[in-house]
Amino acid sequence: MEAVFILLVALVSVSAARYSADWSSLDGRPLPPWYDEAKLGIFIHWGVFSVPAFQSEWFWWHWQGQQPPDAQCVRFMTDHYPPGFSYPEFARRFHAQFFSPEEWADLFEASGAKYVVLTAKHHEGFTNWKSVNSWNWNSVDCGPHRDLVGELGEAVRNRSLHYGLYNSLYEWFHPLYLSDKKNGFRTQDFVMQKLLPELYNMVIRYRPELIWSDGDWEAPDTYWNSTEFLAWLYNDSPVKDTVVTNDRWGAGCACKHGGYYNCQDKYSPGQLPEHKWEKCTSVDTLSWGYRRNMKILELMDLPTIIEDLVSTVALGGNYLLNVGPTADGMIPAVFEERLRGVGAWLQVNGEAIYGSKPWRVQMENATVPVWYTSKGSSVYAIMTATPPTTTLQLLTPKTSAATEVILLGNLSPLPWAPLYPNGGLTVLLPELPCSPGRAWTLRLDGVS
Repeated sequence: MEAVFILLVALVSVSAARYSADWSSLDGRPLPPWYDEAKLGIFIHWGVFSVPAFQSEWFWWHWQGQQPPDAQCVRFMTDHYPPGFSYPEFARRFHAQFFSPEEWADLFEASGAKYVVLTAKHHEGFTNWKSVNSWNWNSVDCGPHRDLVGELGEAVRNRSLHYGLYNSLYEWFHPLYLSDKKNGFRTQDFVMQKLLPELYNMVIRYRPELIWSDGDWEAPDTYWNSTEFLAWLYNDSPVKDTVVTNDRWGAGCACKHGGYYNCQDKYSPGQLPEHKWEKCTSVDTLSWGYRRNMKILELMDLPTIIEDLVSTVALGGNYLLNVGPTADGMIPAVFEERLRGVGAWLQVNGEAIYGSKPWRVQMENATVPVWYTSKGSSVYAIMTATPPTTTLQLLTPKTSAATEVILLGNLSPLPWAPLYPNGGLTVLLPELPCSPGRAWTLRLDGVS
């Protein structure tokens, strides 16, 4: 009975743990387990920038923010829009008339993703929901006249997918932010009057299970009041037990503070890190938002995406794959094809991905590149290239009399033989089935 009592006290203590508004406390919060188990998410960059759909989602800044302005953006506006046309006028053309949250959610489910992250607000400051702190610069007051965040969230959750929101801390041209910036960030008018009220409102209204923070790098976390917000998020918010956050909460925070680490866009550590991390990348290699002039050679092909996913998971990371919808609410067919291809591959090979853990060795390259994952007593060897012969050498696993090798999607055990007295094996492969991503998985049972 005493042991049971101690266990109950321990469980109550954990559930009642409160975090103080400092990094030493916040960084000690355990990551909710759903996130590591999920492995794959879909990122969606959608906003007013989807209307010009030229160059990237940074179009407004490149046109009128940076000095000197980007000549291509200036020429684009001169050639296609009347003199004096302003960026906010694009919002009237952000119609989203073909946006079907149910169809989007069906696609994301078919992709095999377990979570979805939508831009609630990018650096342009336009919110995809009716924020009272962004009057007449949101998707309900103008443009689509729809609550894009709420509609997609309902559809995603109806398919048992986790829902997250991207939120930019800074806004390029907000007068209060520019004033604080001019003051060397010694004032916090933007944070107190715009950012924080909006963030609290967003969390309470939509209950995101992931907050993907960005736009933090110009000012320290003390300007953004990041630790105070996160303490509330972890202690008292309606998602305090399930919410996951990244590491973009102020200059110098990346790869150091927060929940899981992004470090930088399209980051890969190259070796197994100690801290949970995520690779965010985009099917369009040149932009996160939709580009009307994108070319097929500028897109990741399916085998590249699958290899990127596999290597990320083998190194303990999650994979967040981005697509940019059009201003009228369509996900381009080429992006849909990629996502459905990932889902088709995961239908066969997902056992080696979802809920897996890094193995003691992450990769070897004897016959072809092989990435390892593990789950329970099983080890998975994922080949990301077609073997040149019908035999595959695996140098790392140590076999036993109970060793069994199964090609996922094929029920019959494969013949194998020891390679060396102290480890390794040679596997006789069958004719490999057509794989959407040119990658195949062997499950190795009874190995160490």
